[in-house]
Amino acid sequence: MKILIKNGRVIDPASGLDEVGDVAIAAGRIVSLHEKVADFSPNKTIDATGCIVAPGLIDLAARLREPGYEHEGMLESELAAAVAGGVTSLVCPPDTDPVLDEPGLVEMLKFRAEKLHQSRVFPLGALTRALKGEALTEMVELTEAGCVGFSQADVPLANTQVLLRALQYAASFGYTVWLRAQDSWLGGGVAASGPLATRLGLSGVPVAAETIALHTLFELMRATGARVHICRISSAAGVGLLACAKAEGLPVTADVSINSLHLTDTDIGYFDSRMRLNPPLRQQRDRDALRQALLDGTIDALVSDHTPVEADAKTLPFAEAEPGATGLELLLGLACKWGQDSGAGLPRALAVLTSEPARVLGSVLGTLHTSAGQLVKGGVADICVFDPQSEWTVQPGALRSQGKHTPFSGYQLPVQVRWTLVGGQLAYEA
Repeated sequence: MKILIKNGRVIDPASGLDEVGDVAIAAGRIVSLHEKVADFSPNKTIDATGCIVAPGLIDLAARLREPGYEHEGMLESELAAAVAGGVTSLVCPPDTDPVLDEPGLVEMLKFRAEKLHQSRVFPLGALTRALKGEALTEMVELTEAGCVGFSQADVPLANTQVLLRALQYAASFGYTVWLRAQDSWLGGGVAASGPLATRLGLSGVPVAAETIALHTLFELMRATGARVHICRISSAAGVGLLACAKAEGLPVTADVSINSLHLTDTDIGYFDSRMRLNPPLRQQRDRDALRQALLDGTIDALVSDHTPVEADAKTLPFAEAEPGATGLELLLGLACKWGQDSGAGLPRALAVLTSEPARVLGSVLGTLHTSAGQLVKGGVADICVFDPQSEWTVQPGALRSQGKHTPFSGYQLPVQVRWTLVGGQLAYEA
């Protein structure tokens, strides 16, 4: 399949490229970014006049709900949502049912995803068996099966001895451990500690739940040399500790969710269960610190934290509602909104969705390592083409994800995806 994308504004944050031109694609790879290719006869021509041609987005946190939670989401629906949002690669946590702690389960998930020919799926393996925090998994076997790192998902690892052993094991093989910074004893509430949680009578999660976990984690990193990715950091104090750890030279990266970047605890309003999220929404000073940290690079990547939840699990009292929200189709719009509001600009808004997440993943991308998250001649053609002038209103019923619950229902978002190409194949067309 030969495809010519013509007259688009081509932006590649990795190289600093930003100019109007054509992109020619053949055999799944980019054959030209600037110059005309002699004797190039495309099977399909995409007129991208007025549109942005960017690398396909990489989402470092998206639950696909298979296996085990098909009533909340299936690979078909969630990967369709991904390409509709311009996401060409995504990382999924191991908290499925059964948990991704056996090579056969990982291989089955990857096989199912590849058969759909949509977004690329990169699974995280469970750090401990069944995520119980007791026995370590066989990380070497899981890596051979296709895992790009190891995680406890949202289950805190209470036993620091087990965590130490896990980091030693990971460090000896060069694996990355992906962890939510959450103290197991302090992190059991349903809303961020503060005046609002007190007024509503909701059990609180103090900032110390994050900072204590970060202090512990950084001490163990110093002892082991392990590489760690902090998932969905949520507080100003946590950002401060992260900045110090990076300044010290610890091999740490971090991401923040679209929810924490745009919302605060006051958005809970009168027990709105759409705002029941994990990590819980914090105060405005925390949100402001997260926005600044994403701008200056202290936080590396922005993630959707896509967690489709069925209607019955959300139509419950706030404290009993299942945490989570759909986000794959909103990721690009909310990133660009942050870019506009913060003054970061479009190239930085795209960088935290493309080149920066690719850098976090690094060599585990295998053959994609040299081209994921960027536009490069000879590289794999994972491309998102979107209209920067088109605004749209978030209507849950119109989302392709099986999960229709989002805290951004009714929001006006900038930019709309027109085409998504994965490996040079047209995976989505508006």
